[in-house]
Amino acid sequence: MTEVVAALIWDKNKFMICQRPAHKARGLMWEFVGGKVEAGESGARALVRECREELGITVNVGSVFAEATHVYPDITVHLTLFNATIANGVPRMLEHNDIKWITIDEIPNYEFCPADRDILEKLSRLNNLQA
Repeated sequence: MTEVVAALIWDKNKFMICQRPAHKARGLMWEFVGGKVEAGESGARALVRECREELGITVNVGSVFAEATHVYPDITVHLTLFNATIANGVPRMLEHNDIKWITIDEIPNYEFCPADRDILEKLSRLNNLQA
């Protein structure tokens, strides 16, 4: 199983999503920024590295928002989504095809990676509880 980390980054009532490059697995699908945890790395350290590599930003990593395990045809991932804030920098598309800030209500407008779907449902349920 591959350990993967991702960041739930908010700007007021919108959160950041990134579109995967066309040439990668699950190309042009949307996801939270993040990536694989390397050997000897903590989840938080991996997330800081991935955000710097993919967006050119430094993040402060907070608590775990959710976890999910998903079996793809080519890989099984255990995804940990951390709450995070931008400490330094402005997100740039260093790897992704696009970056968007969306509201929870806009989730159905985007095709997300299957591993993210349970987490997106949790976000939607929380939004419904607050409405």
